[in-house]
Amino acid sequence: MADTDPKAAIRTQALELGFDAVGFTEADLGEQARENLHAYLARGHHGDMGWLADTAERREHPRALWDDARSVVVLGLNYGPAHNPLTVLELPDRGAISVYAQNRDYHDLVKKRLKRLARWMHETLGAQVKVFVDTAPVMEKPLAERAGVGWQGKHTNLVSRPLGSWLFLGEVFTDLDLEPDAPEGDHCGSCRRCLDVCPTNAFPAPYRLDATRCISYLTIEHKGHIPREFRAPMGNRIYGCDDCLAVCPWNKFAKPTDETALWGRVELRAPRLRDLVNLDDAGFRQVFSASPIKRLGRNRFVRNVLIAIGNSGQPALVPEVRARLDDNSALVRAMAVWALARLADARTVEQEARRRLAVEDDAEVRAEWRMELGEPV
Repeated sequence: MADTDPKAAIRTQALELGFDAVGFTEADLGEQARENLHAYLARGHHGDMGWLADTAERREHPRALWDDARSVVVLGLNYGPAHNPLTVLELPDRGAISVYAQNRDYHDLVKKRLKRLARWMHETLGAQVKVFVDTAPVMEKPLAERAGVGWQGKHTNLVSRPLGSWLFLGEVFTDLDLEPDAPEGDHCGSCRRCLDVCPTNAFPAPYRLDATRCISYLTIEHKGHIPREFRAPMGNRIYGCDDCLAVCPWNKFAKPTDETALWGRVELRAPRLRDLVNLDDAGFRQVFSASPIKRLGRNRFVRNVLIAIGNSGQPALVPEVRARLDDNSALVRAMAVWALARLADARTVEQEARRRLAVEDDAEVRAEWRMELGEPV
């Protein structure tokens, strides 16, 4: 193996392990990525994600994670769907779940393959290695761009010329000095489809995301009550949002993933809102066992489902909504108020509000009722 090009050997091994993209870069982000991170945090566009600010120093300097790192092998795993993920948005009684979350948690699959590659690098090339997925403070997309795997499009997500928008990323840090690949250039041109399709106008400018307006952030990361201005634009999106990814023209080159573990579970491609809103904690855990959705918790998930129901235009779902007015979670009760006001007649809403305000002790829930009555909050 001494006469073998280590980069070529690593690339071959990675592809044999099932990765779809491989790139190499030095263990450094460059000044532009650091400036972008500081600007993002200064604008407050990270919202509730305080961990981004808390880990900023390690995030902007890869060697802060491991001082011996000299090179980074960036791996991509295709999770391209076999169907158009936006068709579910036309089914108001169903929930839209982001493609990446329709099966088991991808972190487990990616990390296992990273460890296998890292072990091979150690045993075959004598390399010291550490593996990372996006649970660690690693700026994966800038590293992937520097490694030639793709470029960060105007929606700030990574785009690959041969694979489109559907890539999971992972990294192997190593003490080997490997020649960097050429960075991938920007191929967005004048296209702005990803910016224009966003339901909540989460892009104040190309290449800039305000996460506090992003449906993925609101439905996954945000722990509190979702601001009213975003509820109607959410439509039936109950976990994440694929709009800006799905409309990218580069997806014409994308192929559905061959990895069966990443195929969407049939029951999660367009689940019935009626079934989801009735889940208790045990039922939620059972349905989403081994799913990334499980980390959300039942209350925040049902919060999202109730917003989708409120947007459904389906009065037949009023009984399910009314049942949630007695939910143990104030987060759930508040969104049940909003959903009821969108599906029931005005007299029903007023009667329910007067009755509930007499006994409700949560300030947020009381505020929701008062807003529906047109009273000062």
